[in-house]
Amino acid sequence: MPSVFKPKKFNGQPFAYHAELELEIATLTNLGSGLGRVALPGETESKWVIMVPFALPGEHVRVRVFRNHKNFSEADLVAVLTPSPARVAAICPLFGRCGGCQYQHLAYADQLAWKQRQVAELLQHLAGLEFPVAPVIPSPRELGYRSKITPHFNPPREGQPMPVGFLRQGTRFDLLDVAECPIATPAINRRLSAVRADVLARRATFPRGATLLLREAGGEVTTDYDAIVTETVGDLKLRFLARDFFQNNPFILPAFTGYVRDQAAASGARFLVDAYCGSGLFALTAAPAFERVAGIELSASSIAFARENAAANGIANASFQAGDASAIFQGLTFPSADTAVIIDPPRKGCDEAFLTQLFSFGPRAVVYVSCDPATQMRDLRQFLAAGYTLQAVQPFDLFPQTRHLECVLTLVRR
Repeated sequence: MPSVFKPKKFNGQPFAYHAELELEIATLTNLGSGLGRVALPGETESKWVIMVPFALPGEHVRVRVFRNHKNFSEADLVAVLTPSPARVAAICPLFGRCGGCQYQHLAYADQLAWKQRQVAELLQHLAGLEFPVAPVIPSPRELGYRSKITPHFNPPREGQPMPVGFLRQGTRFDLLDVAECPIATPAINRRLSAVRADVLARRATFPRGATLLLREAGGEVTTDYDAIVTETVGDLKLRFLARDFFQNNPFILPAFTGYVRDQAAASGARFLVDAYCGSGLFALTAAPAFERVAGIELSASSIAFARENAAANGIANASFQAGDASAIFQGLTFPSADTAVIIDPPRKGCDEAFLTQLFSFGPRAVVYVSCDPATQMRDLRQFLAAGYTLQAVQPFDLFPQTRHLECVLTLVRR
């Protein structure tokens, strides 16, 4: 039964709270929601947009509105009246309630096709560019691939239940209890049971807003933020702190890093700069293709491990320094015409200071890796204006069952 209670600040236009509608889903947004359109009262054309999580293109659905914005409404999926042929049964019983996955109800081949299409649409709408997007490189594992998870919990008042898990779909603070996560590795799920039991037994000792860490590397799972873990990528063994950033799908990393290396080397550059280098993932996997490699990273602990990783793997042509990526070219002796740059910025993309310095240095080529194609395509406009030509767009699916992906742009200076 729908609730008759509505939020105090609910905007009642154009639909009342919990108004039910039927509509056709036309497409998927890059946030993973189905998008359909309806005609407003007194109008003959279906122009008003309705966003519906867990609805698929081609489906006829019944939905219930829970929020009206200036230009669109959001609605919950009540029933799928005509299902898409691509709809499959989700493997997780919490799918639709847990906010972690958006695509478990979509066949994997169709997930890849839609991600490719979404990159192409972002390229067109945000960068103003029509350009062929290569088919998404799939993950070798569709499930059981994630090597790090961070369940959250809030110790409650005495006698109340305490969920240990992830944010409930569509909420910012409400946690859903998650005893097992099918996209996490089997080793993490085996350890998760014991970790949850320990947390529940010691709930009174934790502050509110507590977060756990479970990271697997080399078959071992640690819950210690300061533990040193070792990940194998091809022939390399890379050590880093469990809390530090490292890509969380190790099964696709040989193909992913190999592509980045090959794109940088294909430019003909003799030297390589790896901005945002972390513990050396891209710099060290690419080092054999270049005369010299320089990496920079804000995290001092990551730089220390990058240096250790270079020495441990017998890589003598790579050097690393800690510092802000916006100062990376100060003192660099590489000639710009013979240098390629790899950038893998945070989700927010590159800041203005970094781009200004990068364009001033003017490397021969830039390989731009991003976990958020929207900010990547925003930045692409500046690369085009600075005299770079887009050579290739290659998405990689590091995050099956979710809306997330990694996208690699290859840019060459005109």
